[in-house]
Amino acid sequence: MKRQSFLIKYAEIGVKGKNRYVFEDALVKQIRLALKAVEGSFEVLRESGRIYVNALSEFEEEDVVAALKCVFGVAAICPMVQIEDLGFEELKSQVLAYMEKVHGEGSFTFKVDARRANKQYPKTSEEINRELGDVILQAFPKLSVDVHHPQVMLHVEIRSRINLYSEIIPGPGGMPVGTNGRAMLLLSGGIDSPVAGYMIAKRGVVIEAVYFHAPPYTSDRAKEKVVDLAKLVARYAGPIKLHIVNFTDIQLYIYDQCPHEELTIIMRRYMMRIAERIARDRKCLGLITGESIGQVASQTVQSLAATNEVCAMPVFRPVIGFDKQEIVDISQRIGTYETSIQPFEDCCTIFVAKHPVIKPNIHMIHKSEGKLTEKIDQMVKTAVETAETVLCQ
Repeated sequence: MKRQSFLIKYAEIGVKGKNRYVFEDALVKQIRLALKAVEGSFEVLRESGRIYVNALSEFEEEDVVAALKCVFGVAAICPMVQIEDLGFEELKSQVLAYMEKVHGEGSFTFKVDARRANKQYPKTSEEINRELGDVILQAFPKLSVDVHHPQVMLHVEIRSRINLYSEIIPGPGGMPVGTNGRAMLLLSGGIDSPVAGYMIAKRGVVIEAVYFHAPPYTSDRAKEKVVDLAKLVARYAGPIKLHIVNFTDIQLYIYDQCPHEELTIIMRRYMMRIAERIARDRKCLGLITGESIGQVASQTVQSLAATNEVCAMPVFRPVIGFDKQEIVDISQRIGTYETSIQPFEDCCTIFVAKHPVIKPNIHMIHKSEGKLTEKIDQMVKTAVETAETVLCQ
């Protein structure tokens, strides 16, 4: 008896009202997209509060589970056997075959947990629990019942068909991508921004990204590193359009015209301006950054306020209150950490001042930016228009 199906459980979607079907349909769409990368043929069905993945050909269970664990909205994955309702005696036989195949001849405690969605079934849930438990005990003398803390919980769902499963694998949770609008991620080659993109995508937001490249001061390998990071985030967020902006001329102009202690803030302000222009062109509703209060000079409260001033769009900062180790832990869990720590510099680190201002005076920043008025508007326009777009998936 091979487990040919998977019951997909969701959490937050279940509390939605009359529009719950919209979220269920979005989840089904994302599951189908994820399974395209898995060898085999599958159907994904939605049925009165349940989503099923049924294998239509040979497959590797581990590969299916790995793909489903990257789908936001999936709270749990239950590999299961789905059988026709051919009477209670046949159910007993199927349960014994399941226990033998899945759990073997070991010694462990168990409990049967029956649920009757089909209220016309001739036995109550308690009767099913008791009688199936007795059958299992007779067939497997080494087993014992523990109703409070069983090592194996055998779930028996009585619906139009009967679902048998005893393994519940945690999913990523969150909301299906595509149910909460679109936002633009400022993606660098560091640890924080990929985590920020992952966290906002987990809330159902479609992600695009912008990366600021500064050749020849940053190498092509630095750009490739960011493309690799976008692909890693795309495993969860779905395909990501990465917009690569050539920022060299703007950085050099700022470097020549502005006080060096203000370089980081002024460059960051122009990055936000450019990101917002691209975001509006792409119908995005907000920007996303990986900023965390106090982590570096450009991320003090005063610096963040100075950066925010140039944006009309909301700026989402999901790791704003996280310690660095908390961000590292998430990056390791989602698989971006090893790529993020590769030693290829981004444009921010190349042009950082020795003693950057940590409490910028916004009036002084305005005065310094006034020195840029001769060329900066055209340079920003050119940077936006010449941005390269790479599809990362």
